[in-house]
Amino acid sequence: MFVRLVRFSFGPGKQVAAQNLANDLVPAIQARPGCQAVTFFGDDSDGEYGLYVLWASQEDADAAAAVISPRLQQGLAGNVQGPPAIRLFQVIEPAT
Repeated sequence: MFVRLVRFSFGPGKQVAAQNLANDLVPAIQARPGCQAVTFFGDDSDGEYGLYVLWASQEDADAAAAVISPRLQQGLAGNVQGPPAIRLFQVIEPAT
């Protein structure tokens, strides 16, 4: 299993923009093959938001990134204060 972690800053007071992005991305990610869980998280007080996505395999994560990344970039455009931090991690010990 693999986890894709995406973090970005909209700055404070952008909860509506973050919610709109979550409404667009979460169902699209859930529909991708191999998606086991997706969570959109954030803190409106400082405007830090992100996505946690659990994938069955690296291949599933990479295939999804090719489709989801343009949607993410579109949702970030005009809102984000800097480039997002995007990492893929191998799961060492899954929750049971």
